[in-house]
Amino acid sequence: MPSHADLDRQISQLRDCKFLPEAEVKTLCEQAKAILMEEWNVQPVRCPVTVCGDIHGQFYDLIELFRIGGDAPDTNYLFMGDYVDRGYYSVETVSLLVALKVRYRDRITILRGNHESRQITQVYGFYDECLRKYGNANVWKYFTDLFDYLPLTALIENQIFCLHGGLSPSLDTLDNVRSLDRIQEMWMGNFTKGCWIHIWPRYCTTIQPYKWAKSYFKSSSTCNGRVQLVPG
Repeated sequence: MPSHADLDRQISQLRDCKFLPEAEVKTLCEQAKAILMEEWNVQPVRCPVTVCGDIHGQFYDLIELFRIGGDAPDTNYLFMGDYVDRGYYSVETVSLLVALKVRYRDRITILRGNHESRQITQVYGFYDECLRKYGNANVWKYFTDLFDYLPLTALIENQIFCLHGGLSPSLDTLDNVRSLDRIQEMWMGNFTKGCWIHIWPRYCTTIQPYKWAKSYFKSSSTCNGRVQLVPG
């Protein structure tokens, strides 16, 4: 198991946009998985916290975010998914976030977005990037296996509900979210029905995917006793 010194070295290397050796990625993902197994579908988060949306492989945007917001562990962070695909540095981006999670487990929360998926990453770039940088798909497999363990949502101080996208009308209580079996590829079973719908200007029940807007949010918030929602 990597020591704090090993993790600090890895974090320093990753902050220079230099990806880790395959063996170190494997160990890092195994250690992160052990941590994430202890977290919940609705993961509690304390204030103060800085909440961050999609990164999508834009490594230097992530570094700028840390420059402005402060480094972990000085700043408590909540990331709401979509760390990979589209950008050129998905490997470095997700590696850095996972390394920070392992090093400072109580100061950084990383949720699952719709791009933390085996299926989607084979279409939008992460799979190909892993092949290009490592010469095989092993690192892609380590990370996509890890993605299954990421929490789905977070609840800040029992008042602010945070998630990637929105929730299906079939998941109208937090207990429904808590009851989901998240340890799977997200397109399997009933998982698809639950998470990562998109928010549109008006609530429409006749066009798929489900839409979330003021009318639905109001009813959902009333049901859950929550007054604020932060979609990523």
